[in-house]
Amino acid sequence: MAIQKKKKKRKPIRYKTITITVTARQKKSLVNFCKARKTTPRKVIKKALGPLLSNYADLKFTPNNNGKVNQLELF
Repeated sequence: MAIQKKKKKRKPIRYKTITITVTARQKKSLVNFCKARKTTPRKVIKKALGPLLSNYADLKFTPNNNGKVNQLELF
């Protein structure tokens, strides 16, 4: 008989809640769009934001300190 290895437990995915505000007209437009394509608003929003959010997870942000660089030195 072969010895079976135990499967390693997957690390749980942590989700964060993000709240956005839309106008009544935007909400109505989103609902109509979803009805036409037989999907949900959550799926539409996730699909639209997916490419924008997936590529920048490991990006290191360095703020520019241009305030002092462009100062004129008189003294």
